[in-house]
Amino acid sequence: MVLLYAAAAGALLALVCLWFSLRAGRRQRLVDNLPTSKTTGVFIGLVDLNGTAEVEKPLLSYLTQTQCVLYGWQVEEHWSRTVIETYTDGEGHTQTRTRTESGWTTVAKGGEEGLFYLKDDCGVIRIQPAGAKIEPKTIMDTTCGMGDPLYYGMGPPGAIGDSDHRRRFTESAIPLHAQLYVMGQARERDDVVAPELAANKQAPLFLISTRTEKQVSKGFRLQFWLLGLLGLVLCVGSLVVGAAQSHHNPSAEIPLFVGAGSVYVVAWLLGWVWMVYNGMIELRQRVRQGWANVDVQLKRRHDLVPNVVSLVTGLRDYERTVQTEVAALRSQLGATPPGQPGPDPAGCQPILRAIAEAYPDLKANASFMDLQRQLVDTEQRIALARSYFNDIATFYNTRVQVIPDRFIAALGGMQPQTLMAAAGFERAPEQVVLAG
Repeated sequence: MVLLYAAAAGALLALVCLWFSLRAGRRQRLVDNLPTSKTTGVFIGLVDLNGTAEVEKPLLSYLTQTQCVLYGWQVEEHWSRTVIETYTDGEGHTQTRTRTESGWTTVAKGGEEGLFYLKDDCGVIRIQPAGAKIEPKTIMDTTCGMGDPLYYGMGPPGAIGDSDHRRRFTESAIPLHAQLYVMGQARERDDVVAPELAANKQAPLFLISTRTEKQVSKGFRLQFWLLGLLGLVLCVGSLVVGAAQSHHNPSAEIPLFVGAGSVYVVAWLLGWVWMVYNGMIELRQRVRQGWANVDVQLKRRHDLVPNVVSLVTGLRDYERTVQTEVAALRSQLGATPPGQPGPDPAGCQPILRAIAEAYPDLKANASFMDLQRQLVDTEQRIALARSYFNDIATFYNTRVQVIPDRFIAALGGMQPQTLMAAAGFERAPEQVVLAG
C-alpha cells in the first residue's frame, strides 16, 4: 500500500514538473521563433523588439531618485521572538522546549508605471506596460539599523511587534535609456497611424525584460531541462522510497523503476513533439495572419479610390492620361498572393502623387487633399503589413527546413512560404519628444 501511495504521489509530482517543463520549452521556442523586428517594421501581431527605454517625462524612483520609466519599492522590517512549546517524547513524557522564530514583514511599498517608448536605430514604438510580466533591474538592496538616516527617512515612523530594528530597503526599476527586450502583441494606436504593444488575453506572452533575448531564451531552456529531469527523479525516486518503507528489496523492483522511468521519458518526448508541432502551426498561422493584414489594408485603400475618381473626374476633363492613372489605382481590388502575378501593393502612392503634381489645381481642393492624406496613411499600413509578413515568413521558411523541425513540419505537410516582392515605400516618422 505504501508503495502504491508513493507511486501515485511521485506520478502526480512528475506530471506537474512535466507540464511546467513543456510550458517553459514552449516559451523558449516562442522567443526563438519570432524574428526580432525593427520599430518601423512592427504591425499587428505578436512581435519581439530590442531597444532602449525612453519616455517624454521620466519618473523619479522613490528611494534612489533614479530617472526611470517604471519602478517599484518596498521596506521590510526584521523581527524575532522566542517561543516555548510542549511536546510528547518517544517514552510518552511531556517535555518543553524553546525555539526562536524570525522573519521579515513588509511595512511599506509602492511604485509607479506608465506608457513609455522603446527606441532602436530606426525609430520608436509605444509600450503600454499594464498586464506585462516585467523583469526590471534591482537598483537598491540595503539593510540598515536605527542609526542610519535611511531607517526613518524612507521608512514608517512606527515599529512592528518583536522588531529587531533592522530594515531592508529594496527598489527595482527600468531606468531611462536601459536596454530592453520586449515581446508582446502589437495593435494599432487610436491617435495616430502607428502600432503599440499592449496586453492581450489571446497573446501567449507579454514580457518586458532588462535581460537580453539570448538570456531570456536560455532561462526558459534551463527551466525546460531542469524541470523535466526533476520530474524523472521524482517519478523513480518515489518508487524507491516506497519500496524501502514497505521493506521490499529495492533491487527486486528494478524492472518497475526502469519501466516507470521509461514511461516518463516517452511522455516527455511525446510532449516535446506536441510542443514543436504546435509551435510550427502557430508560426504558420502568424504567416497567414500577416498576409491577411496586407489584404485588409489593400481593400481599405480600394474603398477610398472611388472618391478619388469622383473628385478627379469632377474637376478635370476626361483626359486619357488621368483616366489611365486612375484605372491603375482601381486595379487594387484585392491582395495578390505572393508568387502569383498581380499589381504591386506599393503602387498607389506614387501614382496619386503624380496626379497631384500634374494638376496643381487639385492641391487647392480640401477634399482631395484629405483623401490624399488618408491614402498616404493607408500606404504606410500596407508597408508595415508587408514588412511584417516578409519577416515572419522568412523565419517560418527557416524553421520548415532546419533539423529537427523539418521532420515535425512534414507531419503537417508544411511548405515554405513565398515572400512578397514590391517596390520601396516610405513611412512617416512618429513625432515624439523624448527626454534626454
